[in-house]
Amino acid sequence: MAAMLANLVRPIKIKTPDSDFGRRKLSPTPSRTSIRCLASGKSGERSYTLTLLPGDGIGPEVVAVAKDVLSLTASLEGIKFHFKEMPMGGSALDAAGVPLPDETLDTAKGSDAVLLGAIGGFVLFIKYKWDKNEKHLKPETGLLQLRAGLGVYANLRPAVVLPQLVHASTLKKEVAEGVDLMVVRELTGGIYFGKPRGFGTNDNNEDIGFNTELYSASEIDRIARVAFEVARKRNGKLCSVDKANVLEASMLWRKRVTMLASEYPDVELSHMYVDNAAMQLIRDPKQFDTIVTNNIFGDILSDEASMLTGSIGMLPSASIGESGPGLFEPIHGSAPDIAGQDKANPLATVLSAAMLLKYGLGEESAAQRIEAAVIETLNRGFRTGDIFSSGTLLTSGTLG
Repeated sequence: MAAMLANLVRPIKIKTPDSDFGRRKLSPTPSRTSIRCLASGKSGERSYTLTLLPGDGIGPEVVAVAKDVLSLTASLEGIKFHFKEMPMGGSALDAAGVPLPDETLDTAKGSDAVLLGAIGGFVLFIKYKWDKNEKHLKPETGLLQLRAGLGVYANLRPAVVLPQLVHASTLKKEVAEGVDLMVVRELTGGIYFGKPRGFGTNDNNEDIGFNTELYSASEIDRIARVAFEVARKRNGKLCSVDKANVLEASMLWRKRVTMLASEYPDVELSHMYVDNAAMQLIRDPKQFDTIVTNNIFGDILSDEASMLTGSIGMLPSASIGESGPGLFEPIHGSAPDIAGQDKANPLATVLSAAMLLKYGLGEESAAQRIEAAVIETLNRGFRTGDIFSSGTLLTSGTLG
């Protein structure tokens, strides 16, 4: 599939109706100040520095494919990329003793955009390799540190059921066909970052663990504005997901989102409790256009939404902030059970590269070229094992 993608990037026409991943209305690239990060800001110069973080498992394989596709696309679009590959996650733990070395973070912060593969892994596919490490020495901690260090607070995760892959969904065709939604997840607040947190004992001298779900008004407002802007450029429908019937943090969330709605009269706002949203995503996913929610709910719901498409290996994501480089990554994990076997589906990472071009650098034409090549690859029937079905062509993933 890697070779097929490279071949198709060159001849494909840029404008194709199905190539606008995760955005229903064909509209200009979102403004730099609203829902995407700033690129280098070098007026008239189309030269960018990209930090590549291959990570663990299949990460190096899929990032290598995306790098090749980016390089070819750049040559056709008159762009010049300077790639800097740095360690992160388990590979950084093994090499440097920490999941996010200072040099890696400094390099990422000094670049125009960051492309991440995957982190984590297992030994013999049974035991998590770094399971006995202290929390600050786990691969996932490096990812949280990277997001915080880059200041990327808005995570955009499209979930689109492509016509070519509707039969790959585990849902009935009439339920899955036509699904096209975007989850906007708050990324740097909430229970994953809130303090106090830790371990202790209660009055009965029992061990306890505790975390804090904490959001400020400004944190809610900024992610809500991103979501309203995204919804405005799609179908004008925004569903805010919370648990305001139980949680005080969600009560404030709903209050702030509702207050901001008056600034976006062209966007229809609705609210839904997270347990109902989880059910409705399976029952009737087409009712959703844009969803905005907090960190932990977004983590869960975006993974659930990804399976509507039939494979987590198809879906990209973009994490952006008010300034500085954005972070772009597939939503799948490191899949160590297939690492090095040429089975990994690289399309989520390739589409993450397209989001990098679109949202991170403002290179809309280059992004559309990649999206169109992915569509044409699927149109020609090529499939990796995770999306293979009768009548299609099973192909290797990343090495061929």
